[in-house]
Amino acid sequence: MWNIIGHEPAVNLFRRSLEKGAVSHAYLFVGPAHVGKMTLAMKVAQSLNCEAAERPCGECAACRKIAAGKHADIQVIGLEQAADTESAGKTKIRAEQIDEVLHSVSLPPFEGKQKVFIIDGFENLSITAANRLLKTLEEPVSRVVFILLTSNENLVPTTIVSRCQRVELKPLTYNVIETALTERWQVSPEKAKLLARLANGCPGQAVNMVNNAALLEQRAAWLNEWLELLPVDYDRRFLFAARAVEKYSQNRDILQQRLDLWQEWWRDVLLVKTGNSESVINVDRETALVEMAEIYGLEQIRQFITRIKTAGQQLKMNASPLLVMEVLMLNFPESGKVNSPV
Repeated sequence: MWNIIGHEPAVNLFRRSLEKGAVSHAYLFVGPAHVGKMTLAMKVAQSLNCEAAERPCGECAACRKIAAGKHADIQVIGLEQAADTESAGKTKIRAEQIDEVLHSVSLPPFEGKQKVFIIDGFENLSITAANRLLKTLEEPVSRVVFILLTSNENLVPTTIVSRCQRVELKPLTYNVIETALTERWQVSPEKAKLLARLANGCPGQAVNMVNNAALLEQRAAWLNEWLELLPVDYDRRFLFAARAVEKYSQNRDILQQRLDLWQEWWRDVLLVKTGNSESVINVDRETALVEMAEIYGLEQIRQFITRIKTAGQQLKMNASPLLVMEVLMLNFPESGKVNSPV
């Protein structure tokens, strides 16, 4: 049983490949974080080593070992936290990790039918490591399959891309995720509706929120902090910016997450303003969204969304986080100054 949420085209591709005995030596799974790339990769690994007639069965010894991460012939190579101060908060896949893979490739399967190497976050592979792997991809080894996972295909060398079968996993619709949450995880319909939208098409993110209530609590706290800034003066906004930057100075990703949340909020305000409330993400706060849509003008809302996007782009370009946040504080829209009617 594949038991995958959505992604029917990808699942059908592998079913046909298994039936025909035409599995590729290398695949490149492309899609956003938490969309299901690793889940599908593990199912492929199970299907290649499953002992049952209908693969993957999920019940045989091989399937169970792979699911538990204890199968000798299935290796997952991932990101390692950088230890040096300059790279704090960043991650990387070391060339030494790839050297260990290449050594293992030369050995026959120990207990299964095929060896499967899953490399997560492949866009973080160094050029040196990618070049070491390239030769193996050019000259496939019998009973060895590589599955490379990436959230940013543009950062994967074209020489690698050209030697893999590309499998794209697109974000899923709200309804697909919502149904899975209610049927598989017994989430209430109201909560499932919220989580499906907050997940932005990525079921893994929704499941993370089911399993970790702190994620929803953090979202609520961040939203409340942002909203409390709307009526206050510039001094309090600058103080907020300074504290946020100090708290997350070693991890810009968290600042980016906070900006993304704020951008989603104002997108929702825009949708309500233009009569498209059925598409909002923050469905648990529709009353607040309606109130803000009445207070702010259409052009104000659009301009501020653009300014939040600009702030995020500047952070990614290594601009000073404090300067970026202070400029955003200066550009908060002022209530009561409606520039444009709906």
